[in-house]
Amino acid sequence: MTEISYIQQVNKLNNSFVSENGRPPGMFIQTFGCQMNERESEKLHGFLLAMGYNESPSEEEADLVLYNTCCVRGSAEQKVYGRLGRLKTFKKKQPNKVIVLCGCMPQREEVIEEVKQNHRHVDVVFGTFNKHHFPRLLFEHLIQRKTVIEILQDYSEASADEFDGQTTRFLPHKAGVTVMHGCDNYCSYCIVPYVRGREKSRPVEEILTEIEALVADGVKEVLLLGQNVNSYGRGLETPISFSELLKKISEVSGLKRIRFMTSHPKDLSQALIETMRDNKKICKHIHLPIQVGSSQILEAMNRGYTKEQYLQLISRLREAIPDIAIGTDIIVGFPGESEADFADTLDAVKQAGFSSAFTFMYSPREGTPAADLTDEIPKEIVQERFNRLMETVKPLQLAHNQQYLNQVVEVMADGESDKPGRFTGRTDDNVLVHFESDNLVTPGDMVNVKINEYKTFYMAGSAQ
Repeated sequence: MTEISYIQQVNKLNNSFVSENGRPPGMFIQTFGCQMNERESEKLHGFLLAMGYNESPSEEEADLVLYNTCCVRGSAEQKVYGRLGRLKTFKKKQPNKVIVLCGCMPQREEVIEEVKQNHRHVDVVFGTFNKHHFPRLLFEHLIQRKTVIEILQDYSEASADEFDGQTTRFLPHKAGVTVMHGCDNYCSYCIVPYVRGREKSRPVEEILTEIEALVADGVKEVLLLGQNVNSYGRGLETPISFSELLKKISEVSGLKRIRFMTSHPKDLSQALIETMRDNKKICKHIHLPIQVGSSQILEAMNRGYTKEQYLQLISRLREAIPDIAIGTDIIVGFPGESEADFADTLDAVKQAGFSSAFTFMYSPREGTPAADLTDEIPKEIVQERFNRLMETVKPLQLAHNQQYLNQVVEVMADGESDKPGRFTGRTDDNVLVHFESDNLVTPGDMVNVKINEYKTFYMAGSAQ
């Protein structure tokens, strides 16, 4: 049967549930990790809606709980295991509750063994390569009432493109669009290539068709997604660069903003910088992970650039686009990191002047080369360095927002905030803004806001 047939079959089962319980079954989805997972959760949410599920406010009340997981850091996995443990208690009270575990975690053999041994209350398990098979897997469980586990190892065993099914959007005016899957970089600490597979770009025509349909449905901003969007186009029958793809997308009538992530520094071309400079639809914001500032540690990480090369790239970006906002990722405590190496990281952070940063303490991932390194940094030293990093990063973020005080900025509204007459949205350079307005503001509206307050992680003001 096709996936549509399985959707129809589950819907029939849920119609019987409605007859017996006087209500449709409830679903609760929790997404861990990156924007790619958020996008895929939207698609899984669409499947569940089509199969007759309604929203449920909590895991305890839901008839189906789905965790779309991340395994980039050990802490993310432990958080999921903790939540699964709590679900075990709920399931004792509600034996027919369906628990679904999917995403990156199940791609690891260790996780499957952990589920089989200690989380046998989990009902459906699948990975990153077969999410389009979710309706079939769920149907098989509902009919057999047995645990269903299906893990594929690459896209040759499944569709490499967007899986079929009704898709919902968590925000009506914004949408993530996957332009490529997988990663070929194999950074020594990173599990992503092992759980997401090798790079595969989607055809240009397919991407444009999807974006045109999204815009026709009210989308004003798209976020182009890939583990390394800068390598987009390699392997296509007609190779095309990411900067050329951006130009084509910008020609879609009605589209207001284009964002993208993530960019790998070693593949960021001058052509892309110039395209960002010259195209008004492309937001003047880039997420460019540095990871560390030590050239020696960067080499151990297999990042493909030095501290000096990274800072030269920052200089080229700022020379071409003076007002660009640059976000980053930073890891503290990689094996062998000396105090001098960490000082290089702090120096690089100051020189780059990042507007935002995701900061992490190193977490070894079994199966990666770095996991075999023995010169671990004591936890108390890692924590102390992490604290110093935060003391360096936060003033930079605050300074970025301070420049807008008493200035009028254009904000794309996301919707109402936490009180009447107050709304929230983001600037072109991705700063969160809370603002008051006497007029009704709907998601996707472009609003001029005068900034009268700034904090580290947001700004506030009033509509003009």
